Formats: sequence, structure tokens, C-alpha cells
Amino acid sequence: MAEAASEDLLLAAAFVSDAQYNRNIPFKTSPEAVRLYRLYNHWTMRTATYFFIFLNLSLAMFEEPAVYPLPFLVTSLVEVLCLLVFFGRLTHFARVTHRSVFWKDTKNICIMAAILLSLTDLAIYGVLRIYNMKSVRWSRIVRPIFLINFAESRQIRRAFRSIRNTLPEITYVFLLFMFSLLMFSLMALKLFGERNLQTAEGLPYFRNYLEIVFDLYVLVTTANSPDVMMPAFDFSSWYALFFIAFVIVNTYIFMSLFLAVVYNNYKKHLKNEIRKLAYMKRRKMIEAFNLLKEEEGAQFVVREARWKQLVKLVAPDISNSHRELLLHISDDEQKNFIDKKSFLQLADLLNIQVITLKIRSHPLGRWMPRVYKSAVSRFLRSMVRHRIWLHLLYTFPSEWVFLALYIIEILLKVYTYEPRAFFGKNQFWNWFDTLIIFAALTATILNTTLKSTTKYNSQQILDIVFILRVLRLIRIVDSIQRFRVIMNTLINIIPTMLTFGGLTLVVYCVFAIIGMELFHGKIQFFPANSNAPHALECGNPALKDSLFARGKYCKNNFNNFASSFIVLMELTVVNQWHVFANGFANVTAQPAKLYFIAFHIVMVIIIVNIFVSFILEAFFVEYSLEKSEVETAIEQKIQELGMGVQEDELQDEQLLENMENADHNLEGEGGSKPQSKGLVFKIASKRYRTVDALLQRMFEAEIPPEDEGPSFEEILNFSPSDALPSNRTSESAA
Repeated sequence: MAEAASEDLLLAAAFVSDAQYNRNIPFKTSPEAVRLYRLYNHWTMRTATYFFIFLNLSLAMFEEPAVYPLPFLVTSLVEVLCLLVFFGRLTHFARVTHRSVFWKDTKNICIMAAILLSLTDLAIYGVLRIYNMKSVRWSRIVRPIFLINFAESRQIRRAFRSIRNTLPEITYVFLLFMFSLLMFSLMALKLFGERNLQTAEGLPYFRNYLEIVFDLYVLVTTANSPDVMMPAFDFSSWYALFFIAFVIVNTYIFMSLFLAVVYNNYKKHLKNEIRKLAYMKRRKMIEAFNLLKEEEGAQFVVREARWKQLVKLVAPDISNSHRELLLHISDDEQKNFIDKKSFLQLADLLNIQVITLKIRSHPLGRWMPRVYKSAVSRFLRSMVRHRIWLHLLYTFPSEWVFLALYIIEILLKVYTYEPRAFFGKNQFWNWFDTLIIFAALTATILNTTLKSTTKYNSQQILDIVFILRVLRLIRIVDSIQRFRVIMNTLINIIPTMLTFGGLTLVVYCVFAIIGMELFHGKIQFFPANSNAPHALECGNPALKDSLFARGKYCKNNFNNFASSFIVLMELTVVNQWHVFANGFANVTAQPAKLYFIAFHIVMVIIIVNIFVSFILEAFFVEYSLEKSEVETAIEQKIQELGMGVQEDELQDEQLLENMENADHNLEGEGGSKPQSKGLVFKIASKRYRTVDALLQRMFEAEIPPEDEGPSFEEILNFSPSDALPSNRTSESAA
């Protein structure tokens, strides 16, 4: 019986942990599978997986064409090691999921196919290399599949699903856009093709239909404006009307339509994803409750001792005082059990960061109480705490005076505030200020030393000091209330920026590898004083008198992985991208322009617009943000226990330090009355919550507490057209 109860507890902990971190992996429920599943989700396993994924991607830096060449044997052994780790991770995943589920999961098939293709290509390339036969490592293009398809990368997969779901609607708009572009190109050919006009480079102007289509597509991005218009405009001012009409229709209307369609579909499918997560969390918490429930009168409950064991398994790192606080919230009436409604909130309680704080008095107040509590000392400390102190010191002009005053400022703050609290692990701005001042002091001493011992006259180090001083102005911006929403939004979108960073990395890797195969060695960079043949034409006579060569863009090439990334970043910015396209087309063939058009469509029109859509949604959420029911319950319980602290009290005379001390407990003797022992609590700032969590919270508020939601299978098959919670409830009631 005891062994069965322990197994149920372990399984319930797995369900609660999945609900807490929004995992939707349908794992086996046998004791061995649950233990393997907990190991699979351990942070060390996830970290190791990411390490080998990025190691595998970074091999392109060391393989031909390489930034830092390594022998083929070394890179091949590293790649085989990475593939073995990926296979082991996939095997581990297969051990914890049902066979039918595993083989129906597309991402598992993709990983296995990528491993097989990589090994096959590696073997073929190695054999051909032995016989000195040139070959192409075509499997490098599948390496990003590992970043996308492992279970840890669900955020990146969700972003790709957003793209996939948005593509049908984008396709219709894109077809209309292409029709408009082709029609305007045809009109341009008829208007200007027989005028014998020439460009500034002396080339024929608008006489080739395909070149007209490309030039007008570039005009949509504004990269060649107004250059593309000038020959016609010089011939007749009335021709400007054609280009004005083109820009209005295609740049302003169609590009705005792209954003509108992307945002509308992104929002629709984002809500569907969030709805899945919300119902999945509810279902997993219900499964955990059913495993631990006991009958108490007319209802089922979870006993207090069982609840504590569960929380220790799910969140072993939180302090006893934090755990007791959560228990007081869940068992508000001190009945020694937790009912179903309160139990279902456990994942939300664990997701809300409650900071345990300990009141500390300043050491000088204990060592020299008369001096520290004197009128002069109190005046000095009140002056340091005042907001004006921040604005005066952060804008002082002189470098030496700045440094001296800021050192005095830090010393005064340590004098005013308790030192261990001032340098607590959550006191970001205090650490920021101290590190900036320490770096500035080090730079100033180094500059003075170099001047006194050598003929050093550079201002570079003092420039660094100035930059460090400017960085401290960030704190003034953060202290202004009207900027808080913007700052909060910027902080909240950081996790999603990492997601879109991963998405961009995937796109860049694919296009970089394709670009190296297409354009490697076609363009070379030479130093300014080089006497090499065709050095001024980037090593290729086909670029003579071209904008690419005259602009000295020779270093923008696809000769290695790093250079390719830089070129792709410049193409993402859009400006002058047509110069790159024409340059590489000149050294290869005109169809090479399709590579640059494809990158612009994928990266700029689709991915950047999806990122903009997320920013818009993030601002809407931030402006409509209110405290959740769970947060309110936590704050109320903290105040009832007399152990609360407000945000603005953190810099009061009784300073607080973030503390995770397992020796502190909220219960007094006999478990009756909570004893603070110098402890207080506060809810962490809302600025450190992700936008996904906020959206999920908004959706969960629409789900009635009594609604247990659909089954796991129904949740996974949700579509955007499915009924919302309110509709679903009313239908079931009918």
C-alpha cells in the first residue's frame, strides 16, 4: 500500500510539473516511465541537448568553406558524437511515451530522418574525399531540424506553426500583390521602353520586362527609391505620377495588408495555442488530484501531509516558509486538507514568484547606535533615499567629478542601507550601478597609468568611461512612471525575442548554407593597398563599374559561414539589398536574384511581420493587465499573516534581502499561530512575467471553475474554429 501511494505521489508530481511548465507530452504512467520522464525533463538533460544542438550548428564555422578550418576527421567525429546524443535523447523520449504516440509524432520522424541523412551524407562525403573527388555536404541544410523538433523547442515549433497557419491567407494577398506588380511592370514597359532612356550608369532603362519586375519589386521595399524613378522623372515630371501610384498601391496598401493578415491569423492561432495550454493544464491538475484524493464527508480532498510531500517533489528548491505560505492560501480555513478548487490552483501558485525576505538592521546601527541614529545621520540617509539624488548624480557632466561623486554615492548607500540587503541577489540596479562604477574606476586608473608610463595619448579609455556613465541613465528612464509600460513590455517580450531569435537562426542557417554553395569564391575581399588583379572589382571582372564594386561591398560575400550571416543580416535590414542581388547575379546568372527575393519574402514579409504582430499583442496585454485571482489571494494571505511588504517599502530603513532559508517556518508552536521570525513576503514585480503567461491567465479567467475541460485527445485536436469556453459551457448545459 505504501509503495502504491509513493508511486501515485510521483505520478501526481509529474502531472503538476507538466501543468506548471505547460508541457503537453503524453507520457506513460508506469512507475519506471514516470522516473524516466522526470529525468528527461531535468534541467541538466535539457541543457546538454541544447549544447549539442548548437555545437552541431556551429560546425559550419569549421567545415569547408571555414572561418577557422579544422581537419575533416575532427569535424566528422564531433558531428557523429552530436548525432549519437540526439539518437540517445530520442530513444529516451521513446521510452517514456506510448509507441503509437511516438510514431504518429511528426517531429520524431523528422529527427530520425535527419540523423539518417546526416550519417549517409557524411559517409559518402568521406569516401569521395579519400579519392579526391569534390562533393557537396548537402545534409548540413537539415541541421536546424534538431533545433526545431526536439521537445525542448516547443516555442520555436509554435512560431513555425504560426507561419504555416498564416501561409494560406498570405498566399492570397501575395498573389494579388504579384498581379499588381506584373501589371505595373507591363505599364512601365509600355511607357518607358521605347523612350531610349538610360540609367545613371548608362544602362538601358526599363527595356527588359523581367528586369522591370525586379526593379519595381525592389521599389516596394523602398531600397532603390528615388534612383529607379529619376530617368523617367528627368524626361517628364508627369511620369512621377506612375511611381507615386505604384508606391501607394504596393508599398503602403499591400505591405499593410500583409501585416494585417499576419496579425489577424497570428492572433487567432495564438489564442488557439493558449487555449490548448490552459485546458491541458486544467486536465493535468485534475489527474493529479484524482491520484491523491481522499473522501472527506461529501467531497474529495487532498490531505495536508500529502500536499506537502507533493510540493516538495515538484518544487524542492523553495523554502519551508514559502511552502507554508502556499499551504495557508490553499487551506484558508485551516481544515488540514485542500479541496479540489484550491488544489487546481497549485500550478499557478508555484508559477507566481513569491520573494521571502528577512528584515535586517544596519551593522552600524548595532555598533554605533548613537552616531547612526543622530539627526545628521538621519538627514544624510533621507537625502540619499530621495529621488532628486538619483537625477542629480546621474547627469553630472565631468568625467572625474562623475567618478568621484558616484564612488561617494555607493559608499553613502551602503551607509544608509544594510549592506547584505543592498547587494541582495534581486537588487539588480544596485549591482548594475556598482559594476558600472567599478569598471569606470578601473578604466580611469588604467588610462592614468598608461599616460604616466608610456606615450599613450588615446581617448579611447575615457570614451569607455563616458559610455559607462551614459548606461546609468537607463535607471532614470526606468524611474519615470510613464515609461514603465514600455519598459515592462520590453522585459516581458525578452523570452519571445529569444524564440524569434531561434526562428531567425534556423532561416539564416538554411539560407547561409545555400548561399555558400551558390556563391562561394565568386567574390573576394582584398585590402585597400592590394595589387592583385581585379582587386577593385572584388576579384571578378564581371563586377567592373558595378554599384557593388563602387560601393566597396567586397567583404559582403558567402565565402564562409560567418560572412554569410552578416550578408543575411544586411539583407534583413533591406537597404541596398538590390545592390547585393545584382552583384551576385552578375558573377553567376540572373536567376540568382530569386535567392534574394526568396529570402526577403521569408524573412522580411513573413517572420518580421509575425514578430511585429507579437509586439502589438504584448502591448495590448500590458495595457490591459490586472492582478490575477491567485495573486490577489496570495497578497491577502500575506497581509492577514502580518508579513507583507509593499514595493516602495523595500528601500525603507528596515532593509530586506531576498532569502531562501529552509530553516524558517511560518508555523509557531503546535502549528497554531504563524511566527514571522523576521520574515516578510512580497509578490515579485509583474515585469518579469512572459506575455504567453499573461495571455494564458486571461484565457483561464474565462473557464468556469467547475469545468473540467475536454479530454487529452480532444485538446490536442483543437482548431481555431472550435467554440470558446463560454460557448462550450452553455452547449454542455443545454
